Amino acid sequence: MNKLIASLFFLLALIACGDAVGNNNEGGTDTPDTSDVSKQNLLRAIALTDNAINNYFTGDGMAMARYYNPYTGTRSDEKGSIWMYTSSIEAVNAILHALEARKENGDSELYDLNFDRYKLLLSNLHENAAYYKGTFRLTSYTQTKQWSVYGVNRGGSKGGASVDGVNNVYDDQQWFVRELIEAYRVTDESSYLGEAEYLTSYVLDGWDCVPDANGEEYGGITWGPGYVTKHSCSNGPMVSPLVWLSELYKDKDDQIVYRYIDSDYSRKTMSMKKTDYYLKFAKAVYNWQKNHLLRSDGVYDDFMGGCDPNCDVVYETINGVTYRKHTNLKDRVEPPYSYNSGTMLSGAADLYIATGDSTYLKDIENLTRASFSYFATKNANVTGYYTYDVTGFNDWFNNVLMRGYIDAYPVFKYTSTCIKTFQQNLDYGYDHFLYNGFLPTNLLVGWSLTKSNNNVEAMFTFSFAAEYASLARYEIEK
Repeated sequence: MNKLIASLFFLLALIACGDAVGNNNEGGTDTPDTSDVSKQNLLRAIALTDNAINNYFTGDGMAMARYYNPYTGTRSDEKGSIWMYTSSIEAVNAILHALEARKENGDSELYDLNFDRYKLLLSNLHENAAYYKGTFRLTSYTQTKQWSVYGVNRGGSKGGASVDGVNNVYDDQQWFVRELIEAYRVTDESSYLGEAEYLTSYVLDGWDCVPDANGEEYGGITWGPGYVTKHSCSNGPMVSPLVWLSELYKDKDDQIVYRYIDSDYSRKTMSMKKTDYYLKFAKAVYNWQKNHLLRSDGVYDDFMGGCDPNCDVVYETINGVTYRKHTNLKDRVEPPYSYNSGTMLSGAADLYIATGDSTYLKDIENLTRASFSYFATKNANVTGYYTYDVTGFNDWFNNVLMRGYIDAYPVFKYTSTCIKTFQQNLDYGYDHFLYNGFLPTNLLVGWSLTKSNNNVEAMFTFSFAAEYASLARYEIEK
């Protein structure tokens, strides 16, 4: 997207939002009628997103800078990874869903002003994500196949990114799959669904289907094809998209052919209805993470490590064909991060709604209470407010946790207590610290007095926007 189009998006945002942005240089805002919390949330999401598009992105290829400093007006030369880039798509999808929800609730004003331009923005973001795409040949547990997937880093041309070995990871594909399905849900454009299923096949090709001594699959998805450790972030995020795919094919007879390992270690194929296949793997991935990474205090650890004999990818030859070999993992590795509990909350909610199995409901109840107790601390920064750790990538991690609470709300109303803390923190930051259309990394503390220290990660800005949009939809649908 060139600068002219980006500027147009920002101008349209100001028109659509009125004075919601608070277009001053000293912090503070002029806000719309706060009696309509949903509308205010959505207006703020739109303002944050359009301002971010205008300041983080450059060129027709929509190259996204990792950082922007609203005090110095400078963006970093470093480009965001595909994971960071996907956060912009998340924000756009969340806004589209919120716009649609308001229209369905009888208020089409914001929908009419913004839906088409956001649908176009979604298309442009997706199209230019191809700068992160590349093609490589992978030997997995069941086959050797060529794949076109998303690499960690942006390449110099569409389809020209490095994606072999450790240059791509399964969780990046999973976050992208999630947004592709969300895009399909809100636009009904089949191309999004087609790519989501292709990348899902790639991710499940990384599922450790080698049988153990009891004939059961070891299970778990490694962090990436170049790794042997199995992470919360490369398993939990896949549960909800798998349930969604199962639901999309629930009343259809579409079949899928997949590969597995028989008890004699021979590689075989099987055909199954898509709805059954996706639900089967949603349950399997969820169960693997619950069985291996759930702590005694009720939240999830980071990954399984302690590789035996080492952490190199190992291969074996069976009947003259080379396959990836299973690696034993002995150690559960700390620390817990909020997003690892968030994805499992979302997954449990979707599985409970799809299956009615009360085990998932009990998991939701336990994980909600445990995660809120572990990750939220009252009165640490501002009296009456709950503080969440914002060091490292935690602003984005916490966004995923909030999403989990919202996903769980329809079946466990207690999560409203947790959701409210995110609303309060966002509003505190917006009302006290908004500066040139940006929020600080720490919503309850604000900006550094040293202007050069106020770089803001693009993915944090888009996370705040996605949270506001999700809260806008939540206020309507609850």
